[in-house]
Amino acid sequence: MRVLKQLNEQLGERQDLTDKQVAQAVGELVEASAPDELKADFLCALGRKGETVAEISAFARELRARGIVPPIDAETRAGTILDVCGTGGDRLNTFNISTTASFVCAAAGVAVAKHGNRAITSQTGSADVLEALGLKIELPPEEAARSLREHRFAFFFAPFYRPAFRNIAGARKLCAARGQRTIFNFLGPLLNPARPDTQLVGVPSPDLCPKLAQALQALGLRRGMVVSGRVGEAWLDELSTMGENVIAEFYQERGFAASSLAHTDFPVQDAALADLAGGDRQANAAMIHKLLRNEDRGPKRDAVLLNAGAGLFVAGKVGTVSEGWELADELLSSGRAAAKLEELIAARA
Repeated sequence: MRVLKQLNEQLGERQDLTDKQVAQAVGELVEASAPDELKADFLCALGRKGETVAEISAFARELRARGIVPPIDAETRAGTILDVCGTGGDRLNTFNISTTASFVCAAAGVAVAKHGNRAITSQTGSADVLEALGLKIELPPEEAARSLREHRFAFFFAPFYRPAFRNIAGARKLCAARGQRTIFNFLGPLLNPARPDTQLVGVPSPDLCPKLAQALQALGLRRGMVVSGRVGEAWLDELSTMGENVIAEFYQERGFAASSLAHTDFPVQDAALADLAGGDRQANAAMIHKLLRNEDRGPKRDAVLLNAGAGLFVAGKVGTVSEGWELADELLSSGRAAAKLEELIAARA
């Protein structure tokens, strides 16, 4: 009898999985011979039960162990490495806010290990827009590690580092057809192959904030912030300049905490969700160029400043998110952020 079938029965009784059972489940999920239908039944049952922090952490550890790790040099590893990303799934079709914020953080001298993929739930994923900007996204691990060292920015294209995922794709499609979200809808940021020690992660539901923050902490990160921002009745997988922000954060020096951040604490302009709307890859690339060149000073810029400010804070570059906003503003106004992008394009990083 297959392990997944046994575990499906356990999950149906709302019993949590042990670390050993997660390891067994992952082992069968990545097998090409296991039926997609059985895998989908398991993932749906786990999603219906609700994943615990321990289960999320165990899944991440097992999948990390099956991934490819880039050869990051000791000096870079000894410093701060930051990732700024959203899980996706909010279906609000904003432009690539976290990708733009990543360039700003890199312009401040922070080593940014951006991890992502092509669009799945959005129109334009991070890989799509980076390619449209002129960056090479399919870098071998050695070249990505060198870019991180030399240019303080590297993109780690998820399919290159997760070969086992191709045997899970069919089951994920079946789950989506059933209307059931799974652990894979929010696991991506925990699987960054560069193993950043600091992360700003956006999720499309405030309920996920504490779970993912505690899972990141359990995986050994030094500092982390998981956020979800309100826009009307919906929630962004970013910090919002239009409503309340729910935050779960942890820092090596002061432990785990739940908090909130009011958009009114920042000099944001009046905005609506339509002001942050994205388009196809070329349209979003043009938006990023305008923002980094300081040619767009509207609501999109505010969204970048807030999220970059939080990234700079999590990376320890500034003492508060407000100070991060101010530094991000200076990086855009001075042209340093635009220069960072041009440097990366020239290097085809």
